[in-house]
Amino acid sequence: MEISLWLNNVFIKDNIAPNTLLLDYVRSKGCYSVKRGCETSNCGLCTVILEGKPVLSCSTLAVRANGKHVITMEGLQEEAAEVGGFLADQGSEQCGFCSPGFIMNVISMSKELKDPTLEEVKGYLAGNLCRCTGYQSQLRAVLNYLNAKKEAK
Repeated sequence: MEISLWLNNVFIKDNIAPNTLLLDYVRSKGCYSVKRGCETSNCGLCTVILEGKPVLSCSTLAVRANGKHVITMEGLQEEAAEVGGFLADQGSEQCGFCSPGFIMNVISMSKELKDPTLEEVKGYLAGNLCRCTGYQSQLRAVLNYLNAKKEAK
């Protein structure tokens, strides 16, 4: 089956099997920040941005991206470094395995929600699992990041 899409703002035409997952497709194109975690849509490690919204690529067929824009962390290097650095400076990560999916959601949330409440932030990040932390340090760091962005404007 032929598809065409923009992956990190690069137009691609390709032939794929109809059952190819978006996770496998973007990884085959060198986007290794998109990680294989639970494969049951529960951990958030495979988060990509599809047409401006975060989606779990482990449960999205690549054909659903046909004609659309897919962004991975490789396509958001500057923003990802800013968010990742901020989270690290705040002491909110340990092993870092969950960071790519978490960072993708934080970037997406900061673009979508202009002045999110605590409950909106919690809701937006609910699908990100971390086996190392109790989430409080991550939540504190995200709130501080959002406040810093707001003050910088």
